[in-house]
Amino acid sequence: MEALDALDPHWFWLALGLFLAAAEIAVPGVFLIWLAAAALVTGMIAWAVPLGMPWQIVIFAVLAIVAVFSGRRFLRDHPIDSPDPLMNQRGARLVGETAVVTEAFAGGTGRIHYGDSEWLARGPDIAAGMRVRITGSDGAVLLVEPL
Repeated sequence: MEALDALDPHWFWLALGLFLAAAEIAVPGVFLIWLAAAALVTGMIAWAVPLGMPWQIVIFAVLAIVAVFSGRRFLRDHPIDSPDPLMNQRGARLVGETAVVTEAFAGGTGRIHYGDSEWLARGPDIAAGMRVRITGSDGAVLLVEPL
């Protein structure tokens, strides 16, 4: 314990807070930032008030719990809206676009060409070469209707 008492413990908390903030930037998840805030506040308290390490750990634990629950409540009340909610839903992004049938639809399924890709598609029976409008998607299968 003498080695810990010889060091200024506030530097440990400040360094931990900066490390956790950097980790939040590297691996975003909106969780480590609250622990980083608790560590930074603990470091400032340890700098201003001479407390033993056990009390500093208790302060950090209490601040971490309060920060995490406050942060969760804040994010629940103020959700982060994505500028592109369909970013990872490629099929949903294609709704309303037109494509060309490359393999005639028989029994409700066929293939269409859109952009530089061919897609499996479902819809009414349609001959090859006809143009269709994409109306939705079911997984990797596009739903289409004739134009």
